[in-house]
Amino acid sequence: MTNDSLLARARILDAEDPLASCRALFEGHDDDAIAAYLDGNSLGRPLRATTEHLPEFVRKQWGGRLIRGWDEEWLELPQSVGDRIGRVVLGAADGQCVVADSTSVLLYKVIRAALAARPGRTGIVIERGNFPTDRFIVEGIAADRGLAVHWVEAEYDAGPTPEEVAGALGPDTAVVVLSHVAYRSAHIADMEAITRLVHETGALIVWDLSHSVGSVPVRLDACGADFAVGCSYKYLNGGPGAPAWAYVARRHLADLVQPIQGWLGSADPFGMGSSYQPADGIRRMISGTPPILGMLALQDMLDLIEGVGIEAVRAKSVKLTSFAIEAVDELMGPAGVNVASPRDAAQRGSHITIDHESFRTVLPGLWKDGVIPDFRNPDGLRLGLSPLSTSFEETLMGIRAIADRLPANVLD
Repeated sequence: MTNDSLLARARILDAEDPLASCRALFEGHDDDAIAAYLDGNSLGRPLRATTEHLPEFVRKQWGGRLIRGWDEEWLELPQSVGDRIGRVVLGAADGQCVVADSTSVLLYKVIRAALAARPGRTGIVIERGNFPTDRFIVEGIAADRGLAVHWVEAEYDAGPTPEEVAGALGPDTAVVVLSHVAYRSAHIADMEAITRLVHETGALIVWDLSHSVGSVPVRLDACGADFAVGCSYKYLNGGPGAPAWAYVARRHLADLVQPIQGWLGSADPFGMGSSYQPADGIRRMISGTPPILGMLALQDMLDLIEGVGIEAVRAKSVKLTSFAIEAVDELMGPAGVNVASPRDAAQRGSHITIDHESFRTVLPGLWKDGVIPDFRNPDGLRLGLSPLSTSFEETLMGIRAIADRLPANVLD
């Protein structure tokens, strides 16, 4: 397929796209400095609605209500927004999700909570290629508690399979920590099968959904998951540093012991009691003051996803990544560029990684020219295609720009 035929195909796909009109709802598409934004899985574009809602909140809520806002609404936002996240994108009934802290802090909390629920067990299982924060937190907890870390060894262009996880489990396993969508390869783990295997050994599982939430449908309740965490600045478009969220299955809430006992997770925060008594339900996962400003943009994106439906978002994602692989194969395959993500769309999230030894050196020039993927060691460019804000033609423009920057000798 030639450059011209790829462009014609991209335009046909855009014309047929039932979600094409959503693109105009996002800021930045009229910015001439951005030619192709291929990093929506690191930081999503802001919605135009958010550019209106943020100043309005500062003027009317923060400026107008001041401290009264806490009693009127703000203190309830972590749970009410958490319920919306659960309902719209996680397949979780109300009362099991809460917005609080960062992904790293919430990972620490839920891993420690899972360990407390399995006293006497001494093993933590995690995939060696998992995101660094996940691995670092597990290693830190293990060192602090004198526990053993057991590693799942997965292929770099895939992710943990049920068979690989089973090989790392044992009678002493307390908790398993895995990413649903691998941050580098975009491989989708079999959540249902892996969760079942973990439970058969008597252990608990923590799922990191940072690269799933908002792009890949998840059914936490139906899969029997125990705990999950995720960020909200990728496909939920909450903005830089937007707060994370945590899920705790209802069956664990009554006995949940989380390690950071802050005042707003206590049963009577304003009673200023002399000792900590945890709140009932998911609110006990909260520690400190809720990040109110950080939840504003997130709510705008939940409005949009709820309106179009997460299944429609997933359908667009599959088409975008499939077209991207087609374009990479055509324009860069002869130069030895390798697609380091699953080619089976059912096993692939909403990004792809492409590998070539020259990619580390081409990234600065791409960014300077407004073509924005990101780099992942050792030699990969990751193309994050946020379904509601990315068109097929924009995707092709970015891939063409990458191909044009390959060293001339590899194209001879």
